[in-house]
Amino acid sequence: MASSRATLRTCPRGHTYYKSSDCPTCPTCEQENRPGDGFLSRMPAPARRALENEGITSIQQLSQYSEGELLKLHGMGPSSIPKLRTALAEQGLTFKTC
Repeated sequence: MASSRATLRTCPRGHTYYKSSDCPTCPTCEQENRPGDGFLSRMPAPARRALENEGITSIQQLSQYSEGELLKLHGMGPSSIPKLRTALAEQGLTFKTC
C-alpha cells in the first residue's frame, strides 16, 4: 500500500495547513465560512459546498430540486438527504417530485 504524505500549503488568505489529498479547500477558511444557522449549517462541508456551488442557499430553492438531482452533485452523498428532508419538512416543504 502506498503511503500518502501531507504537504504544507498556504491558502490565498494566508492560512497554512497540511493536506495529503489534492483537495484545495483550506480547513481554516472552511470553518470561518460555515453558516451559524439555517439548513446549510447542519450539512457536512462537501455537501454544503455542493449546494452552494449549485446556487442553493435557501430552503425554498432546495425544494425546487428532486433527491435524484441533488445526489448527482459532486460532494452530495446519500447520508445528506435525510438531513435535507428534515429541514424541508420543518418548513412544510418537500423535494420536487419527478
